[in-house]
Amino acid sequence: MSRAPRSAVANRDWGREEDGCSILHVDMDAFFASVELARRPQLRGLPVVVGGAARGVVLAATYEARAFGVHAAMPMSAALRQCPQAIVVPPDHHAYHEVSTGVMRLLGDVTALVEQVSVDEAFLDVAGARRRLGPPTVIAALIRRRVHEHYGITCSVGIGSTKFVAKLASGHAKPDGVLLIPRRATVDFLRSLPVGALWGVGERTEAALARWGIRTVAELADSDVTTVQQAVGRVAGAHLFDLSWGRDPRPVFPHRAEKSVSAEETFVVDVADLAVVQQKARDLADRCATRLRLKGLVTRTVSVKIRTSDFRTLTRSRTLQTPTDVGRELYLAARELIAGVDLGGLPVRLVGVRVDGLSAASDTIRHPTLEEAVGEPARGRREVEQAMDRVRGRFGGASIHAGTTQVGGVPSRSTTTFVPADLS
Repeated sequence: MSRAPRSAVANRDWGREEDGCSILHVDMDAFFASVELARRPQLRGLPVVVGGAARGVVLAATYEARAFGVHAAMPMSAALRQCPQAIVVPPDHHAYHEVSTGVMRLLGDVTALVEQVSVDEAFLDVAGARRRLGPPTVIAALIRRRVHEHYGITCSVGIGSTKFVAKLASGHAKPDGVLLIPRRATVDFLRSLPVGALWGVGERTEAALARWGIRTVAELADSDVTTVQQAVGRVAGAHLFDLSWGRDPRPVFPHRAEKSVSAEETFVVDVADLAVVQQKARDLADRCATRLRLKGLVTRTVSVKIRTSDFRTLTRSRTLQTPTDVGRELYLAARELIAGVDLGGLPVRLVGVRVDGLSAASDTIRHPTLEEAVGEPARGRREVEQAMDRVRGRFGGASIHAGTTQVGGVPSRSTTTFVPADLS
C-alpha cells in the first residue's frame, strides 16, 4: 500500500462524474521491484527488496516486504532486521530505464500531453483523447492493461480536475487500482486529509502549522490566509491555502527537461584505498554517460559526492571544456575531483557522480579537446561505449562494464571488462 496519508472518503462511490476531470496521474506500483518480478516470476508472492548490500539502502520493496515495515530509502540493515526472510535483489538501472522508456512511449500513444515527473510516474491531460478513446476511467483501464501486457507490471491511476488532486488519487488507488475524484467532490475529499498530504508539506512545515493549531486540510482551509502565511511564509502559505481548496492551475507540460543525471553507491565496508574509490567512480561515470546517450544529451558539469566514515558529505564540481557523453571523460574529471578532496584521513563510505548543465547532443557544437586533436579521438571511445550500451540492452546492465588499467598504481587508460554472462 502507499505510505501517503489516506482520505476517509476515498473509497466512496462517486459514480461516473467524469466531466472536468481530464488529468491523470499514472504511477507504477513498486516499480523497481515489479520489474524484477517480471524478470523472475518465481519470486512473486515473496518479500523481495531491491537495493545494495547490507550497508546500502532499499530502492524498492514488494508489498509482501512492506507488510513488515520495509520501505524505500530505509537502510538495508534495518530492512533485513525487520524482514530477515527478505530476498535481496541487486538493482539493474539499465533495465528499469528501458521499461520506463517503453511505458512513457505507451502513454504517448494515448495523448501528446504527457509530463514525465520521474522514472515511474507521469501526468497526462486526456481532454483531447476522450472522443477517440472514451472517458478518463476507460482511458485509465486501457493504460493499465497495455502496461501489464507489454511489461508484466502494474500501475495505479488517479483521475482529477488538477494535477495535485490526480496525484493524491493515485496514492489512494495503490496498488493496482484507479480512483476518480469528481470536481464537485474535490473539496470534501481534501478536507478529510491530514495537512501532511498537501504538496510541499514536509515534517518541518507540518510542525510549523501544528504550532498554529493547523493539523488537517480542513483546518487550513478554514483559517485566514494571513495566518497560514505567518506560519510558513508568504508565498508558501498562499500556495498551501489554494491547494486546500483544490486550486492548482498548473497545466501538464509535455516536455520536462532533465536537469541532471546521477549515480552513487555505498561500499560494503568503508574504503581507505583511494584507487578503489576512483575505480567505483569509473563505474558510476559510465552509468551516467549511458543515461546521457540514451536520452540524447551531453553535459558540461561533473560533480562528485563523497561520504566519509563519520557521515560527513563532501561535494566538488568542475565545468568541462567541451560538452560530452563519454564515460571516460566524465571519469577523468571525477577522478581529479576525488583526488582533491581532503578526507581528513578517514575511509570512504559512499561515492557518487552527478552531471549537470545538460543539453541536447544534436543542438550542441562540440569543439575537440587537445587530447582528441593529438591522441585518442573521442569518437572512437564513444563508439566503444555505444557498443557496450547495445550489450547491456540485450543481456542486462551487469553484463559489461568499463574498467581501468593501473600504471604505477594510478588508473590510466580506459579498458573494457566483460562480466561472465549467458550469451545464448
